[in-house]
Amino acid sequence: MKVVMAWSHGADVPALRAAYPGLEIVEVERASLVDVIGDADVVYGGGLTGTELRAAHRLKWIHSPGAGVEWVHACDGLADSGVTVTNTRGAHAQTIAEHTFAMLLYFTRGLGRLIDAQREHRWAGNYLDNVGISGMTFGVIGLGRIGTEIAKRAHAFDMHVLALDANDVPRPSFVDRVLRVDGLPTLVAESDVIAVAIPITPETRGFYHAGHIKAMRPRSYLMVLSRGGIVDEAAVASALHSGHLAGAGLDVFGNEPLEEGSPLWGAPNVLLTPHVSGTSHQTTSLNWGMFVENVGRFEKGEALQNVIDVRRGY
Repeated sequence: MKVVMAWSHGADVPALRAAYPGLEIVEVERASLVDVIGDADVVYGGGLTGTELRAAHRLKWIHSPGAGVEWVHACDGLADSGVTVTNTRGAHAQTIAEHTFAMLLYFTRGLGRLIDAQREHRWAGNYLDNVGISGMTFGVIGLGRIGTEIAKRAHAFDMHVLALDANDVPRPSFVDRVLRVDGLPTLVAESDVIAVAIPITPETRGFYHAGHIKAMRPRSYLMVLSRGGIVDEAAVASALHSGHLAGAGLDVFGNEPLEEGSPLWGAPNVLLTPHVSGTSHQTTSLNWGMFVENVGRFEKGEALQNVIDVRRGY
């Protein structure tokens, strides 16, 4: 069985070879994938193109080393190819949820002002305009792995939790209500904090538009964690400048890196992080562990874990 590694995993590859001595493992730069994919059974690395797929004559499985697999919609022929695609769904969820609350608490506890005062060697103990989040309502858009972990933490902070999902998902004990998509106006109207945690698909692109941002509670907070292109970034910047939003934390953007001319750069009360909310030593270990587990399953002819629906894109 030939496995092509088109995504660097450095020191972990020798251990994979030792665990599965029957594997032929080929490590390549991503740009050279098309040159070696012809007789590959497995590809580790997402973002395959239609050209690469057509060059693969015996490909059976693609493992994408991330949770987002929006590239499947652009890979011509993949949906009808019979090739299984897996991802690392769930590996990033806890770390992303932690990042969400790191950003929220930065705003509510006035940490930006306190850091500025510290740099200036100024004792700013008389500033009392901070906000407590206990008793607030936290709205989670997308109750998948990431949204569920965010909701857990919101509940632990003694917040009321609303969630919205396109699917008929069960209500966890730490969520007060689960709404379907037509309940978005209710979630927007009732939430003090909203986190966007849905995948990017043709249906969700532009999903959270300027009208939703305008309808948010005055002085509320918006966190964008899953993928760029879902939230109207210009409308977010405008709502920050007007003071309608008390703060916004974005880790994902429609264009990455974020372009120099984006209005978000100059907006007040905004935290912009470069798509790193899912990164941690724990996440890297979980990501790789999922792949190694699936290699064993693949060799034995067992069902793979974290198989995605290629037509739906998640």
